[in-house]
Amino acid sequence: MTDFIKRALTKRHGRTEIPPSQRLVLGIQFAIISLLCLTVLEIAYMLIVRAFSSEIFAAITLVVGTIVGSIFGMRA
Repeated sequence: MTDFIKRALTKRHGRTEIPPSQRLVLGIQFAIISLLCLTVLEIAYMLIVRAFSSEIFAAITLVVGTIVGSIFGMRA
């Protein structure tokens, strides 16, 4: 998973490649794991309580925004 994230965040200028920092790669990896856990939590909440949790969904939205923002930020 780390190699996939490194390839996605690597800047390419012609023949040169600028790899992302290890902190950024680990941060994105943590965000993806958090996204998966929050998704499982939302599904479990919906199955048990039979209601939609807007707080969990807001956290999912925040994590997705962080991931997409960092990918587009590195590409700029």
